[in-house]
Amino acid sequence: MTAAAGSIGTPRWERFTPTERAARGIVYIVTAVALVWSLRSIEIIPEFLYDAPEQTADLFVRMWPFDWAFYPKAIHAALIETFHIATLGTILSIAMALPFAFLAARNFTRSPLLNWFAQFVFVSSRSVNSLIWALLFVAIFGPGAIAGTLAIAFRSIGFVGKIFGEALEEAQKGPIEALVAAGAPRAMVLTKGYWPQVEPAFWSVALLRWDINIRESAVLGLVGAGGIGVALDAALNNLYWDQVGLILAVIFAVVIATEFVTSFIRSRII
Repeated sequence: MTAAAGSIGTPRWERFTPTERAARGIVYIVTAVALVWSLRSIEIIPEFLYDAPEQTADLFVRMWPFDWAFYPKAIHAALIETFHIATLGTILSIAMALPFAFLAARNFTRSPLLNWFAQFVFVSSRSVNSLIWALLFVAIFGPGAIAGTLAIAFRSIGFVGKIFGEALEEAQKGPIEALVAAGAPRAMVLTKGYWPQVEPAFWSVALLRWDINIRESAVLGLVGAGGIGVALDAALNNLYWDQVGLILAVIFAVVIATEFVTSFIRSRII
């Protein structure tokens, strides 16, 4: 906010300086150009948009009523497999991410080269979508839950390691320096100095990542990586919309349930 001279010499307050107004105008122009350019590039076909509401309504009509008899035949076992994929994948990701988290924490590892290497691993993990990881592991190990579990694990390394590494960097120096001055071994500094401070962050990121992995593992079956996505893919390919509706409802219910479960556990632990 700046003051500009009025007609009688009194200051007149303005919200932005001329430079800020010019910069905001440039941002607006660039945004508008990018929006128009994007709309022209994706080649929207108006004919498909006209009947989209009608097609959507027809699709929901086909999904109802659900084919409840399909649940014990194919959905229940696939749902349990989805939980196994998400849980085991989360555990594996934590086991693989923790060493890199300690390497990334600059107050724990003093080597800039190791810090950079750990950050490179985190970026590499997060930059590849879970479906791409699943396609890669399906090509290596074949279709099934193993590919889905490894896809979840490798996708989660970047998230778990980065958050936990930042929690390590935010640890207070006082207790750690006191232990070091007292001659405590490295393991004692870790368990008595760092761990009490980062334990809430550890359980928080573990529960949050497990919640996210439940959602991601539900669709890995679309590329053959096991779980309830396999049943969804089969129902879609056969145009069994009543089964598709039931599977989507089950996935939605599971996501809501895991949200409540993780919130309850966090309130008890943290």
